[in-house]
This record gives sequence, structure tokens and C-alpha cells, in this order.
Amino acid sequence: MKRVFVDTNIIIDLIADRKPFSKFAIEIFDAAEKKRIDLFASSHSLATVHYLLKKNINEAELRQILLSLITFITIVPIDEHVIQRSLKSKHKDFEDAIQIIAAQSVDKINCIITRNVKDFKGAEIAVLTPDEFVKFNL
Repeated sequence: MKRVFVDTNIIIDLIADRKPFSKFAIEIFDAAEKKRIDLFASSHSLATVHYLLKKNINEAELRQILLSLITFITIVPIDEHVIQRSLKSKHKDFEDAIQIIAAQSVDKINCIITRNVKDFKGAEIAVLTPDEFVKFNL
């Protein structure tokens, strides 16, 4: 089974139904819910998603959405080790470095899915756009 790490923008695409991107996010999360792939996301991503979407979605509803998502997503904690490795990494953007290092901490991870592929240049893991992942892996 594929082990896939999703970037923050993919979660936002799903919850905010950002068209046309949400189509692929829905397919990815549906595959995880049906246990066709193992899905991972960082704890940092969930906090960021909440922060960005609480302006547009009722607090109680948003918390319920996030609770339902974590029933089929494994949350990768962002701890001191991840922060230190991210700060020391060659990656230019610290936030993207956190995502890359978090994904690397997952045993046998297959890829990172993001719409910002250029920001993940130099990642030691395959980086795919959502449409690429859906087309070639689902």
C-alpha cells in the first residue's frame, strides 16, 4: 500500500473546496478513507489549516471536520528534532523544510503530494502534484 504525505495546501483544497484543485484532493482523501493508501500529514499542517480556515468556517464545524480527517490520517508530530533538522537543512523555505523532514520521518514513505512542487525541489522523496498522483497511483 502506498504511503503518502500531504502538504497543507492539499488539506485546504479539500476542506475549502477550492476548485478545480479540490477534485484531486477529494480523490486522495477518499482513497485514504477506503484504506487504499496510507495518508500522513504534519501536526503543523493541521494547525495551519485551522488558522487559515477559521475565518471562513464556523469554529465548531471546522474542528469537527479536522476530527473526522484524523480518523484516517496519521499525524506526524513536529518536535524539536524535526525543527532542528529543518533549520539546518539546505531547503530555502523553513516551512517547506519542516514538511520535507516530517515526511522523511515516516518509514517507507512513497511521496509528498503538494501543488507547490517547485518549493520542494531537492527533497529526498518523490514529490507529485495531486493530479499526477491520482493519474498514476489511484
